[in-house]
Amino acid sequence: MSQIQKAMALLIATFHKYSGKEGDKTILSKAEFKDLLNAEMGDVLGKAEDKAALDKIFKDLDADGSGSVDFQEYATLVACITMICNEQMG
Repeated sequence: MSQIQKAMALLIATFHKYSGKEGDKTILSKAEFKDLLNAEMGDVLGKAEDKAALDKIFKDLDADGSGSVDFQEYATLVACITMICNEQMG
């Protein structure tokens, strides 16, 4: 596999590592999302302990208003954070 294919597989595996703990494996509940942010992106975002900030991120990310984060919404978050990191590195 190429490096980009490995990266894509890792993004998919990470989503599924947290999704489904509360039932549906195709979405992240708010609690699952918080766990993912803290464990996987804490170094970049800081710990998601501020409930108001977490609620805002979750609401902004939940584009379809379903009350959960699906894979497309998760991928959008990862892409946005990647773009910010790229700008900071360059």
